[in-house]
Amino acid sequence: MNDQKKRVNVKGKKVSLFVTCLIDSLFPEIGVATVKILRRLGIDVDFPMKQTCCGQPAYNAGYRKDALSVAERFLYTFAGSEIIVTPSGSCAAMVKHEYPVLFKNDSKNYQRALEIAEKTWELSSFIVDGLGVEKMDGKLSEPCHVAFHDSCHGLRHLKLGPQVRKLISGIQNVEISELNDSDSCCGFGGLFSVKMADVSGAMLQKKIDNIISCKADTILLGDSSCMMNIQGGLKKQGYTKKVTHFALILAEAISNENTI
Repeated sequence: MNDQKKRVNVKGKKVSLFVTCLIDSLFPEIGVATVKILRRLGIDVDFPMKQTCCGQPAYNAGYRKDALSVAERFLYTFAGSEIIVTPSGSCAAMVKHEYPVLFKNDSKNYQRALEIAEKTWELSSFIVDGLGVEKMDGKLSEPCHVAFHDSCHGLRHLKLGPQVRKLISGIQNVEISELNDSDSCCGFGGLFSVKMADVSGAMLQKKIDNIISCKADTILLGDSSCMMNIQGGLKKQGYTKKVTHFALILAEAISNENTI
């Protein structure tokens, strides 16, 4: 499913937050920031308490039966949602692009999978492409020089990248540079980093080398898995540059501004 084709009209509809298992377990502040941003935009947000994982780890590892079980829970957990928004390009890509494949031979759930896929959005795409908001005014309390890492699933499956740049460019006290090879993989890839550790490490090192040579002191991205991988590599090598989710910067900036 191409993200630019027919989509559910999001304006005036309630959003169900899919926070993802990594964010829920390790980076809850990203979920909090996402809610703050959505409410700032006048969006009514709920949080289905029975949500767990989208099934991507099992799916990518080849355990389709296990992935199907987890994904079916997702379908029923979010069945009543008008719109689903997640601060994760990879999880959004799983729901939008892989659920129709996963449930293709499941007559009971295939149509549900198509409906869920159509109303699922990654956060920056929801704001820019869905709501038509290309600039969120705000100001950071301290100057910040940023660059962007374009995570693989969001970039290639959902055509993400321009959206977050537009949103961040509207913030005062932010200087933007481009990261060399911003669209190259950081080497995480879920289980890939475990099964192919040497290859993954080499890919991560290339990313770190580009970050160190970049003028920016903060790297922004839209997937917590990439954030964890890159930040871990930088810290291990003694570098102090920061890697963070763009939602945290947006939430901080709008907290210092009274209007959008």
